[in-house]
Amino acid sequence: MIDWLHPSFLFLLGAVLVALLPARIRMAAAVLVPLAAFFVIVNLPLGNGLQYQLFGFDLTLLRVDKLSKAFGYVFTINAFAAGIFALHLKTRVEPVAALTYIGASIGAVFAGDLISLYLFWEVMAIASTFLILARGTERSYQSAFRYVMIHLLGGLMLLAGILLQIKATGSVAFDPFAIRDLPTYLILIGFLVNAAAPPLSAWLSDAYPEATVTGGVVLTAYTTKTAVYTLIRGFAGWEILMVVGCVMALYGIIYAILENDMRRILAYSIINQVGFMVTGVGIGTAMALNGAVAHAFCHIIYKALLWMSAGAVLQLTGKSKCTDLGGLYKTMPLTLIFGCIGALAISSFPGFSGYTSKPMIIEAGVHGGFYWVWLVLELASAGVFLHAGIKFPYFVFFAKDSGMRPGEAPPHMLVAMAFLSFICIFLGVYPQPLYAILPFEVNFHPYTFEHTLNQLQLLMFSALAFFMFLPMLKRTETISIDSDWFYRKGGQLFFTAADKLFNSINAQAEKLVAVELTAQVSRFFKQPGFLIQRQGVRLLAAVSGNRQQAEQMEAWLDARNRSGAYPIGIWVLLAVSILGIMSLLYLLIR
Repeated sequence: MIDWLHPSFLFLLGAVLVALLPARIRMAAAVLVPLAAFFVIVNLPLGNGLQYQLFGFDLTLLRVDKLSKAFGYVFTINAFAAGIFALHLKTRVEPVAALTYIGASIGAVFAGDLISLYLFWEVMAIASTFLILARGTERSYQSAFRYVMIHLLGGLMLLAGILLQIKATGSVAFDPFAIRDLPTYLILIGFLVNAAAPPLSAWLSDAYPEATVTGGVVLTAYTTKTAVYTLIRGFAGWEILMVVGCVMALYGIIYAILENDMRRILAYSIINQVGFMVTGVGIGTAMALNGAVAHAFCHIIYKALLWMSAGAVLQLTGKSKCTDLGGLYKTMPLTLIFGCIGALAISSFPGFSGYTSKPMIIEAGVHGGFYWVWLVLELASAGVFLHAGIKFPYFVFFAKDSGMRPGEAPPHMLVAMAFLSFICIFLGVYPQPLYAILPFEVNFHPYTFEHTLNQLQLLMFSALAFFMFLPMLKRTETISIDSDWFYRKGGQLFFTAADKLFNSINAQAEKLVAVELTAQVSRFFKQPGFLIQRQGVRLLAAVSGNRQQAEQMEAWLDARNRSGAYPIGIWVLLAVSILGIMSLLYLLIR
C-alpha cells in the first residue's frame, strides 16, 4: 500500500501543516512525522519507484536499497529525538525549516539520479540557512550569509559537474563513477564542500554554533552525512579520499583542542568524525564501507546527544564559552550524565556505540595494507577522547565553579537526551541490529580481548595526557583563526578595491561625459555655424601663415554672429538627431 510513498514527502507535507496549525498541534506533528516516515522506510521494498521523464531523461525519485535505507532510518530517528527536544518552541520558522531540511536530506538519500539529487541538495542548503537565521542575532545573520554563499559555491560546482557528466555520457544515473575526469572531479568537489573538507570546512564551525539551540541539534545530522552517503554511492575506492579523510580527522582535533566555545568544540569534532567516514570511503572495501555507514549512523546519534547537552546549558545559562562555565554538575546532573554518555560514545569507549562502528574503518585500513591510515586514525582516536570525551564535560560541568545555578533542563529535553543515550548504549552492547542494516555482510567482532585492551590503553593514555597537560589546556579568551579568515578579510578587501576602482572610474566618467562634454556640446549648439567657420579660419591661417587676414576674417565673422545672420534650423535638426542617437544608445546599453 505504501510502495509508492516517498518518506521525504511526509516531511515536506509536515512542514506545510506545521506552518498552518496551532502551536500545540504543530509540535505534535513535528514528532509524529518522523515516526510515520520511519514506518514507511521500514516497509519500502527494495528497488526503484516514482520514475518519470523530464527533458527526455529518466528520473528516479525513489531508489531503495540497504544503503539508502540505513541513512533513512537514522535520519528519521534523529528527527524524532530533535522534535521532542524542540517541544518548547513557540515560533513557526524553526520547525518548518527543520522539517523541510530533513525532508530534502531524505530525498537526496533516496534519489536515483543526479538531477533529483541536485534539486534536493539545493533545498537542503536553503532550508538549513533558516535554522541559523532563526536565532536573530547579528552574528547569526553574518554566519548565515557566509554559510549560504559557501553552499551556493558547492552547489554550482556540483551543477557544473552534473551537466558536463550528462553531456559526456548522456545519462543522469547516480551510480559509481568509473571514469576520473573533469565532470566527476567537479561533482566530487561539490560533495566534499558539504562534507566540510578543508580548506572549505570553516563554514561548519562558523555557522552551526550560531544556530538556535534546537537548530544546532538538527544541523549536526544531515548536511555532512548526506555528503558521506553520496561519496559512498559515487566515489567508493577513490584513494584521494583517504588523504582527505585523514586530513579532516587531524584538522578537526587540532582546532577542537584550541577552541574555547563549547559548541564550536563540538562543531570541529564533526569535521574530525566525518574524516573517519571519508577515509573509509577512500579505502573502499566492504568492511570500510560498512564502517563508514555504521559510523555515520552512530555519529548522528551521539553527536545530537552532545549538542542537546550543550544546547540545554546554553538555553539555561545563556553562556557558551568554557571560560564562562563550570560547576554546573551541582544543578544539572542529568544533563551531565547524558552528555558524558555522548562523550564516551564519540570516544569509542567499550560498551558505547562508537566502539562498535569506528574501529571497523581502522581495521579495514590495516587489512588493506594502508598502515599510514591506521597510524593517523589511531592518533585521531586518541585526540577525540582528549577534546570531546574529557575536555567538553570537564570545562562545562566541572573545572572552576562559575557560580551559576541554572537548574536542570526541561523534562522534554531530558526525555530526548535519554532516548539517544539509550541508543548509544544499546548499540554499544548489542550492535547486531546495526550490522544487520549495513550494505554488506559484516565480518567484524569488536569485543575481542586484544581489540578491547588496545582501545582501553589508548583511552587511558589520552586521559593521562589531558590531566598532565591540564595547565596548558585551560581555556582563555582566545579566538582561533580558521580558513574562513581568508574569505572574510578577502571579501572586505575585494569590496574596498571594487569600491575604489569602479567608483573612481564612474566619477571620472561622470565628470568627463555628464559634466564637461555636455557643457561643451551645449555651448557648441548655441552658435554652431559661427564656431565651425571660426575654427576653419584659424586652421587656414595656421597653414598659410597669414595672421592679419585671419584676424580680419574673425572680426567679420564675429560681427555677423552678433547680427544674427547665421541660420539655426539645420543646427537644431542636427542637435535633435544627436540627442536621439545618444538616447537610443543609452537604452541599448542599459
